[in-house]
Amino acid sequence: MRANSVKNNSQPSDISVTNKLTALNKWRGFFWATRTRILFWYVLIITFIFLVSIPAFRELLYARVDERVRRELMEKMQTFNRLIENEADTEEILERKFKVIQDSSWVDEPDSRLKRPTSKKELKDFFNAFLSKQLPEDDTFLITFVDGKFFKSSPRGRPRIFDRDSELMNRWAKSITANRDKNNFSGEENGIIYKIQPVKIRGKALGVFVVAHTISGERKEVIEAVSVVIQVSSIVVVIALMLSWIASGKVLAPLRSFSATARSISESDLSQRIPLKGKDELAEVATTFNEMMDRLEATFTNQRNFINDAGHELRTPITIIRGHLELMDEENQEEVQETATLVIDELDRMSRFVEDLILLAKAERPDFLQLETVDIKSFTQELFSKAQALGERNWSLDKTETGMFIFDRQRLTQAVMNLAQNATQHTIKTDIIAIGCAIEKDKIKFWVRDTGEGINETDQQRIFDRFARAANSRRRSEGAGLGLSIVKAIAEAHDGEVILKSQPGKGAKFCIILPIRS
Repeated sequence: MRANSVKNNSQPSDISVTNKLTALNKWRGFFWATRTRILFWYVLIITFIFLVSIPAFRELLYARVDERVRRELMEKMQTFNRLIENEADTEEILERKFKVIQDSSWVDEPDSRLKRPTSKKELKDFFNAFLSKQLPEDDTFLITFVDGKFFKSSPRGRPRIFDRDSELMNRWAKSITANRDKNNFSGEENGIIYKIQPVKIRGKALGVFVVAHTISGERKEVIEAVSVVIQVSSIVVVIALMLSWIASGKVLAPLRSFSATARSISESDLSQRIPLKGKDELAEVATTFNEMMDRLEATFTNQRNFINDAGHELRTPITIIRGHLELMDEENQEEVQETATLVIDELDRMSRFVEDLILLAKAERPDFLQLETVDIKSFTQELFSKAQALGERNWSLDKTETGMFIFDRQRLTQAVMNLAQNATQHTIKTDIIAIGCAIEKDKIKFWVRDTGEGINETDQQRIFDRFARAANSRRRSEGAGLGLSIVKAIAEAHDGEVILKSQPGKGAKFCIILPIRS
């Protein structure tokens, strides 16, 4: 009872472990699926683009802001220089000066104080008139100094960094003496872009005009804009990822069809094929897969037929041998001798049959041929001499050539002898059997022709198959139907082919065509 209890208690634990392993494999399959990997690489690429583009976008906006600020500061400084560099003080000249000023914040009203100063008092009047006509934009400050001390600014309200006793203001005030050789100079520090113009009277620098702009506000706006871009882009990316997940599922749907079709294929059923849709790369893969399956199905069908035919061919002599041995009277020596002779003959036939099968199997191996250089004239004459021993016929040598060529002498002899043997089996004594050789361009041809019964057109392709025989032949071949298959295998091993020309009642001509090897 206790053992059964322990056994029963262990079953839920085993089921739980199995369920956990199944769930683990499921998640592992999910994370390693093609669809997930595509999404992962998509996220990786988008993240890389964001990491590169967002800082670049921010720096580009910073550069645009700085460029705009510098352009505005230059505009202010050019307006100041146009006014202070002209010594004429007539009303006509002043009115003409105002017309050439291109400052958008300038108040276009003539003022007699806007003339080239000749004293400290006129310089102060000039600064007062100039600042009164300016409407600076936000974060832009026009600051003036006289005798190294702060004089006036526009607007009057300034941030702490522009306090009259600040380090920056003291440095600008002292630039009267520190930069006597420079017309004007600019700089940037602590988030401030500025331009400085010393003012000289009779060769002595008495004042300084500074136009400055604090860019911290613009930079905050840039950061806010970048933050908005990041937020919007993040939402867009999430939506894009969801859509790409759905789209990748649609794109990879044919692959799941591939997998389902591949799983449904078995040795007994090779007829399943992948349905074709479109003309894209996946359709090409499906076409290639279906073509491969066609070849595999044809190969398995040929193999199955070959085994069936080989079994049938071997079963016949085995049945004959078994039947004669079972009926043999061991005490009758004459019957024993006759049975032994018959058994040996059947065993010889089985041996030839097995040798033919081995030859066909070797035909697909790279070492099937033993190539050598052969004298074509003596080889053709040798073939004719050997063929004459196959049977009493009107033998004829049609044609021969001269020269040295490379091929397998033994295999090609076997092929031509098989054709000659086939011709003797389908002719009578009065028929002609001829052998010949010819060279045409870059090919060499060996042929065997006869004036026998011929071959029907429906049989002309089939007879090269294994175990095939002509359907309407007057005589039955004693072989297993492998002779012409061997001829075809030897020709194809030489990268050649076998061509048949025949008409019923007018004989047949088998031609082996081989490329000339250098």
